[in-house]
Amino acid sequence: MDPLFQFLLRMGDNTLVLGHRVSEWCGHAPVLEEDIALANTALDLIGQTRMWLGLAGEVEGAGRSADDIAFLRDIWDFRNLLLLELPNGDFGQTLMRQFLFDAWHSIQLGHLVTSSDPRIAAIAQKAVKEVTYHVERSADTVVGLGDGTAESHDRMQAALEYLWPYVGEMFQSDAVDIEMAARGIAPDPASLRKDFDALVGRVLSQATLTIPQDNFAQKGGKTGVRHTEHLGHILCHMQWLQRAYPGANW
Repeated sequence: MDPLFQFLLRMGDNTLVLGHRVSEWCGHAPVLEEDIALANTALDLIGQTRMWLGLAGEVEGAGRSADDIAFLRDIWDFRNLLLLELPNGDFGQTLMRQFLFDAWHSIQLGHLVTSSDPRIAAIAQKAVKEVTYHVERSADTVVGLGDGTAESHDRMQAALEYLWPYVGEMFQSDAVDIEMAARGIAPDPASLRKDFDALVGRVLSQATLTIPQDNFAQKGGKTGVRHTEHLGHILCHMQWLQRAYPGANW
């Protein structure tokens, strides 16, 4: 399969799956302000999804739209980071997951704005404006909760320890990544680790949180087994209308 198409699926699936997870807080967040902020974050991510999967459809050349790719694929065909499909957990776990992704995402988009593919560069230029705000907000919230009460600190530390083993997947390279880097389309994921560690380390230090030892073990990722119970739950909610009424529109 075309490496460029695979790369675009990864970009679109990341924002699609996390956007859906974040949207699950709508009407359930601890306070109204957070409810609105999370809903807006989800909308930003879904908007980015439409751009990435729309371009994926063009590159594929099979007549599939962004909606077709999002709603009519099976679980095995999704290429998102495993971190993003994990259950929301409590509010602290959701915000820690958001921060870890935002930190990586902001650095990645910073490279993609100079992509050799002008279509990717254009999408990145639009997305990076939103993600710059996302990482500022999630970082501030992590600091506020981590350096808050004893309970909020403990919950944030527990969230970090639960999520940290999934971080390593962000920096794994495979044949698709090697091809994208060789063509100047996207950076080698491994090259993002230094900036990621610097950003995350600074924020977590301010939050008085301790980064776990880097005990990343393969949990699926690009070459392993999906956590079908997590992604399956998301797809069940996200795809049911198109599955029940194929071709429905309104």
